[in-house]
Amino acid sequence: MAAEQSNHFTRDKQEREHSNEHQHPHAGTAPEHKSNNDTKEETTSRKDKRGFASMDAQLQKQIASKGGRAAHAQGVAHEFNSTEAREAGRKGGVAVSRNRQHMAEIGKKGGEAAHNKRKKDNSL
Repeated sequence: MAAEQSNHFTRDKQEREHSNEHQHPHAGTAPEHKSNNDTKEETTSRKDKRGFASMDAQLQKQIASKGGRAAHAQGVAHEFNSTEAREAGRKGGVAVSRNRQHMAEIGKKGGEAAHNKRKKDNSL
């Protein structure tokens, strides 16, 4: 399906280029003809440079921040109450605790910190 769409768009572009040649006969040199592979690469790179996701991270942050402020100003932004925040925290804890290796590392660090604290207290 995607290949069919790609060929369709490529064919449309070639037809537009061909019709432009006939409309402007005195435009100078004749446009060079590209193979289908070159056209696909050109289309892909053009699409890669579009949209919010392709922007610089700093610019994305600025735009998103403006959207958040506008939503709060209009009164349509969601604000967590304590019950919703508690539920979200619980879900996050459940998700993290499924990773046994991660939990073991956390526990080990806590044990080492407590053990090192006892060593310092006893040395005084």
